[in-house]
Formats: sequence, structure tokens, C-alpha cells
Amino acid sequence: MGTAVTIDVRGCVPSPQAIQSAVRWLHDVDATFSTYRPDSAVRRLDRGELELTDASSDVRWVIGQCERLHRHTGGFFDARATGTLDPSAFVKGWAVQRAADRLRADGVTDFCLTAGGDIATRGHAGDGTAWRVGIQHPRDRRSIATIVQARDDLAVATSGAYERGEHILDPTTQRPPQGVISVTVVGPDLAIADAYSTAAFAMGAKGPDWTLGLHGYEAMTIRADDVVLSTPGFPAVAE
Repeated sequence: MGTAVTIDVRGCVPSPQAIQSAVRWLHDVDATFSTYRPDSAVRRLDRGELELTDASSDVRWVIGQCERLHRHTGGFFDARATGTLDPSAFVKGWAVQRAADRLRADGVTDFCLTAGGDIATRGHAGDGTAWRVGIQHPRDRRSIATIVQARDDLAVATSGAYERGEHILDPTTQRPPQGVISVTVVGPDLAIADAYSTAAFAMGAKGPDWTLGLHGYEAMTIRADDVVLSTPGFPAVAE
């Protein structure tokens, strides 16, 4: 889906089958949901060549979740904001989360799985040490805005325009949001964190107030004036 994936495993050496299972799953998701592939189910749905009732159970479930998130976010999570069906802002996080679940089921206990701005950590980075996840600075690719400390299981999702350009739109104006350059959301599930970060970014300057009402998830927003706003439980660590 237009991004590279890395799996960083600590502790015991995983079986090749465990890694292969996770990678195979990610390739299957790409074949089904990628907006870059004309033969994917998502593109066929968008062109009217496939009815939702005839799609796979995964496709039906994902579309249902996107519709639920659309309602939950007041329309700011919108899989059709660009005029075409694009559930990528949910699918990428969901795919990585399920890949992480597969690794864990196969006995891999300490790892960090990264796909662009989406990260799922499990266990520890070594000898009980917490994972330290650097959040890229949206104005300087050589710098980080902050470091998130992740113990046990944590999902980290960041939305912004600095990687893929202005691909996230405010659905009320059909234009890129104003007043914000980056939103990071952390929590237990990467699919939800990914969707929340996208919605909060689409809200623009109103996003930080909305993130204060999230349950089980914390957020950090970098405004266009470089002011950083975080919810009280955001797990940033001082350097």
C-alpha cells in the first residue's frame, strides 16, 4: 500500500514460519485493499464491478468499521473524502495490528512492527527495557518531535502531510485542514489509533479538543504555529 514494513525482533530468534506468516498476511491485505492496484477488491468496489454483499468477509467488516468510525468522528474519518473509496487510513493500521497478533500467536513476544507512520510494539526492547519510538518532526526529516515510551503492547499512529503530501482532506470543505501539521495517537489498537489520528488531523485546529475526549487513547498535536498540545496521558519521555 505504498509503504515499507520492518519487523524488529528482540530476545529469542523467531521461526521463519512466524515471520513468513506475518509477511504473507500483509501481502494478502495489499492485494485486497490497495488503491494502487486496479484489480484489488477496493478498486473494483469503487468502480461498481463488485457488490459489497459479494465481497469477502474481511472487506465487508472493514467497510463496516469505516462507516462506524465515520459516525463516531462526526464525519471527519471519511473513507470517501477524496471522492473515491479509500479505507487506507483504517486498513494499514488494522493490517499491521493483525500481523502483530499473528507474530504473538506464533510465540514472538518482543518486537516492533513498523509500516510508515504506523507502529505496533509488543513486550520489551531487551532486558526489560521499554521500546522508545521516535516521532518524526514534521518540518525536519532529520529530527524527532518527541519520543514515546512503550511498555508491553502499544500502538502508535501519526498523520500529517509531510510524507505523502496533502492526502488528508477536511470533509466539510474538501480541502486540506488548516492549523495543524501533525497528529500522533497512541493506544491499544493500531487500526483505531490510525483512524483517530486521521480524523483529528482532518479537523485541523479543532482536533486537539476532540482528542481530549478519547477513551483509552492519547494524542499529541503539532499545530502550524509549532505549538505542541498533548492529552494528559500521552507517554512522551523527556530527553
